[in-house]
Parts: sequence; structure tokens; C-alpha cells
Amino acid sequence: MLPSNRQSMSLEDHAEELASDLGVDKEEVTRDLENLVNYSVPMDEAKQSLRRKYGDGGSSGDGTPSSKAISEVSTDDSNVTVTAVVLTSGRRSIQYNGEQHVIREGQLADETGKISYTAWDGFSGDLQPGQTVRLGNAGVREWDGQPELNLGDSTDPEVVDETLDIDYEVGGRAALQDLAPGDRGITVEVQVLECEQKVIDGRDGETTILSGVLGDESGRLPFTDWEPHDEIEEGASVRLDETFVREFRGAPSVNVSEFSTVTALDRTVEVTEDAPRMSIREAVESGGLFDVELAGNVIEVRDGSGLIERCPECGRVIQNGQCRSHGAVEGEDDLRTKAILDDGTDTVTAVLDDELTARVYGGDLDDAREHARDAMDKEVVAERISDRIVGREYVVRGSLSVDEYGANLTASTFTEADDDPATRAQALLQEADA
Repeated sequence: MLPSNRQSMSLEDHAEELASDLGVDKEEVTRDLENLVNYSVPMDEAKQSLRRKYGDGGSSGDGTPSSKAISEVSTDDSNVTVTAVVLTSGRRSIQYNGEQHVIREGQLADETGKISYTAWDGFSGDLQPGQTVRLGNAGVREWDGQPELNLGDSTDPEVVDETLDIDYEVGGRAALQDLAPGDRGITVEVQVLECEQKVIDGRDGETTILSGVLGDESGRLPFTDWEPHDEIEEGASVRLDETFVREFRGAPSVNVSEFSTVTALDRTVEVTEDAPRMSIREAVESGGLFDVELAGNVIEVRDGSGLIERCPECGRVIQNGQCRSHGAVEGEDDLRTKAILDDGTDTVTAVLDDELTARVYGGDLDDAREHARDAMDKEVVAERISDRIVGREYVVRGSLSVDEYGANLTASTFTEADDDPATRAQALLQEADA
């Protein structure tokens, strides 16, 4: 979509300045600058990219982008030429300036490494997994701190008859435990463990989606189907082709789109009953996990535990009748426990819902209210919980999120450990020495 007249004039001014400074054709600079700006590259960054392109950065002496191995491509490059094998290729619809655009994205690899790519509307190639391609004048941008290839109308694609010795699987077939946010063009074979239809406020108004949990022999992950497929229903075993992975609450989430293919399988995909057991340090360093099992000693029950009040509008915990989002509200009583778990490698806050809290407290919500009334102090509920669990060792299973505020494990089970402490201590020592 072309910029407005005011934006166009501004862009023309920038292009004229660049062309004059660099001594290159103004029309070519204008076209390149317009492409970058239309793909949401800030003007200053776009100008710097073109200065590198038309100056001495990333080009051979004749102005042609230099050929590089993938491991050599960096965010300092503006344009490069690479020869690589297409590992994955998936389509996705995005909205830009009020218009829908279909992009293709995935990963490429050569003998030195792999790199993500995004192919925009103007790209003339048709990248298919398994092809070896030479991509001339491929743009480079930074994405999540790493270089990514941007393929557009100035990129020259060519399928070449060349075999590269790569160490990566072609086609995007993956187990759930191997997925990470940013993966594209992925194929998984899974069982639908949970499935719920929801109506959300989408960019085009109310939108019906499916969400739930998928499982295979390696683990479990949440999913969203943005274009509900009939084959996706609870208990079904399906093959999902051309999916992509986003981060949801700190963990990978499988996304099924209108471009995905969903095929019912004639077999049942077996699903592991167990969550992977990790040390707390290992789990925290992963950045987030949907289903993990941690073990350690409860060393403290944090403030905000016991008998609490939640906002009736959003469910957030309120303080002194005040919700951060809705102001003064009439709070609703609830039970919650925030227990700090320590295994000697790191700590995590295990968050127990009302049911798990009732178990460790030894009574339900009504019991907690009566306890607080008798003592004329809500804190007695948290104190009883602390007396019962602090200093004891527990195995906790749940979903881990890690952010600037710390690591939190939303618990689905909270069980006192029954394994041998000496054996676990020895395992931790071995891990520390590794």
C-alpha cells in the first residue's frame, strides 16, 4: 500500500537526500526506501540500511551483495546472497495499513547453520522444502536479536542443482517438546486432549476460534485454531501441516491457520502421562514451559496467600477494595497459595489455586471465612498454610512462566515428596558438577 501524499513527500525528501549523498539513482533508492517503510521498518533504520547497501557495507566491489555462508550473516549486513536448502515453508496472513497480506516464512540451512526468512508479497519465488536455492540480494533485518532474511521484489531467487550437506531435517516434522516460539511451517501428529470453542474480539469483529491442549509421546502444548477445522475435536488424533508457533503465557503454543492442513489419522497418537522432571534452574533457563514437574523444599509462603479477594470483573487480586484495572470494587473471596520452592539450584513461586489451597489448608472457602471471622484477622489462613507446608519437600507439576518479575509455576498438582532425599541430593550434586 502506497503512503499518503504527506508521507510520500517526506519519503521523497529522504530518498533525494540519500541519492545525493551516495551518488546513486534516486528512483532505485526511492523504491527500496518505500519497500522498507511499507514493511514497518522505521525511517532512520531504513535509511541506515540503504546507506550500508549502497555504500561499502555488505557488498562486493561492483555493488552486488556479497555471497555469504549462513553462519556469516549478521544484523550488520543490509543485503546478502546465500545458497541454502529450504527446511520449512509456511504461509500466514497479516494485516498492514488496513490491508491483508499473505507472507511465506520458514527456515533455510547450509553446511554452516540455519536462518529464518520472511518472503513478502513481491517475492517471485516459490520456496518448497527440500529445494536448494540461491537467493540474490536478500535483505537482512534483526528479529528477536538474530539476523533474518527478508525476501522481496528486489530478491533474485533461483533453484539450483546443488547438494548441500546439512545437519537439519527437511519438512518441519517435529515433536511437541522440540517446538519453540518463532517456528514456522511445522508439521505435528498429535491427539487433541482438550478442545473448546470461543468467541473473541478479533481484528474484524467477533471471531470464533478453537483452543485447547495437544499431546504426543513427548509432551503437551496449548493450541489455537484461528479457522476452526471440523477434524479438530476432543479425543481425535490428527496431523497438522503448515502450522506456526507463538509464545503464550511464557510457553510455546501451536497455531493452526486458514493455510494449515488438518488430516484425521487412522491411528491413535499415544500421549505421555508424565511431565518432564527438571531442576528449577534448568526449567527457569528454558524461558517457559507448558507442562513441567519440579521438586524442592517450600521455604516461604509469600504475601497474597490464604484468604484473598478478587475483582468480579477481571479476576485480579485486589488490595483494600481497589482493582488496578477497575478501581473500587466489591471483592469476591477466594483461596490462593504462593509458595517459594527451592531445590538448591534456583527458586520458583508455585501458585496453588483454590482447590489445591483448600487441600493444604485443610478446609474450604467457608471454613477459611469462619476461621478469619473468629480470629478477626484474615492472615490466620495464610499462617496455617505456612505452618503445614514450609520446610517440607514437594513435587509440583504445572505451567511455568518466566518474566521480569520472576518465575511462576501455576500448579496442577502439589504432592509431598516420597523419594529418598539422599538420592535427590546426589543427583543435584552430579548436575552441579556436569
